[in-house]
Amino acid sequence: MYRFIFYKLLGWKSVVTVPIYDKCVVCMAPHTSNFDLFVGLLFSRANGIRASFMMKKDWFFFPLGPIFRALGGIPVDRSRKTSLTDQMAERFRQSDQFVLTITPEGTRKANPEWKKGFYYIARGAKVPVLLMAFDFPTRTVNITKELLPSDDVEADIMVMKQHFKSFKGKHPEKFAI
Repeated sequence: MYRFIFYKLLGWKSVVTVPIYDKCVVCMAPHTSNFDLFVGLLFSRANGIRASFMMKKDWFFFPLGPIFRALGGIPVDRSRKTSLTDQMAERFRQSDQFVLTITPEGTRKANPEWKKGFYYIARGAKVPVLLMAFDFPTRTVNITKELLPSDDVEADIMVMKQHFKSFKGKHPEKFAI
């Protein structure tokens, strides 16, 4: 059913040239609309991927909370100073299968200063980062690059930003490298 909705009904395509690992962090960009969540979820389900995502805890009120949790949502309290990266890395270690999708911008507004938590989660868990790009003009989800985090965070982030440069979100003006 998800395949039919994503590919036939909505007319999206996908280009996937790297393996989708049982354990990985998916860095998804550009994130310019709430619609990105639904495109990502439909793509994942259409391709048999059970991906989780982190989202502001404010969205987890009734009746949306149980729905988001069922879809793989993990509520995040940004006001608390707990080590979310350590918690997520531990969850990777304890799981046989865990795909965590994170938007590096941390917002749907233009933000060239990416949050690096996704990177530190992947590095702490020793899992690859898959780069998942939405290209709305062509209605294509692209997963064509993977990266194993190194000790040079800034260089790796620059490689990722360059990769996403050619993709257009639903609202391209809201994406900044």
